[in-house]
Amino acid sequence: MPLRQKEPFYNRSLERALKILCTFHRDRQALTLSQLSKTLNLSKTTISRLSSTLIKYDFLKWDPYSKHYSLGLKLFELGSVIFSSFSVRRVALSHLSQLQSKLGKTTFLGILQDDELVYIDKREDPRNPILFASQIGTRRPPYFGMLGQILMAYLPDNEVNRLLTKTPLKPSTKRSLTNRKEFKERLRRIREQGFFIDQGEAFDGVTGIAAPVRDYSGKVIAGIGVGIFFSSLNSKETKKIIKEVTETAKKISQEMGYIERKGSAGVRGSGP
Repeated sequence: MPLRQKEPFYNRSLERALKILCTFHRDRQALTLSQLSKTLNLSKTTISRLSSTLIKYDFLKWDPYSKHYSLGLKLFELGSVIFSSFSVRRVALSHLSQLQSKLGKTTFLGILQDDELVYIDKREDPRNPILFASQIGTRRPPYFGMLGQILMAYLPDNEVNRLLTKTPLKPSTKRSLTNRKEFKERLRRIREQGFFIDQGEAFDGVTGIAAPVRDYSGKVIAGIGVGIFFSSLNSKETKKIIKEVTETAKKISQEMGYIERKGSAGVRGSGP
């Protein structure tokens, strides 16, 4: 139900702008100013004024030759964020549970959204009396822990710089890396090896091992990881967990449509 004018925070202009966007659908992909005006029962002046702002932010497109409006790429971009996050969670669901069952450790799935790390799934060991603080929906700085760094490792250099400028590196523990140059060098090494081991940098006494999940285009869209307490970890166990985590990440990626080509495991377009 649309908001009434008397309700607090009601914004008529915003409502009208949203109605313009909602006028388009699969069978009506392009509309003229007159068609929008008639459909919405709004003046052409109002439609034109609101549309100009929507065009500026790429929510609408204007074709000067056909004189038609259509939806802009920004909506596709935002929709792909939602689609990727929900679809990767659905695909990863059984794999995350299998990984937890096989290793007996807590497993996590995370994405970068709105310049933050967001945990979108988690599987705890029901026999473990100690639980991890990060729950589904928890937001952290983009560089936080195993998942944040595995995700940032595959971003373009300018995006890494932007995120570090917006959210400067701050220590969570005494082991946390806070030097920007060293951090970017670490991201390069993560890409080369295809996984990351966080040794107590996010939480004291906790090691995290994570690997990237890719979509059909090869883009890294999520990170999957395992949290382990130092006391229960040795060299042999570490190697086993790395193997299981990277193999699980590959399985999820394959179900997301990714086809790994020879020599492409650690490659991306550009980077730090």
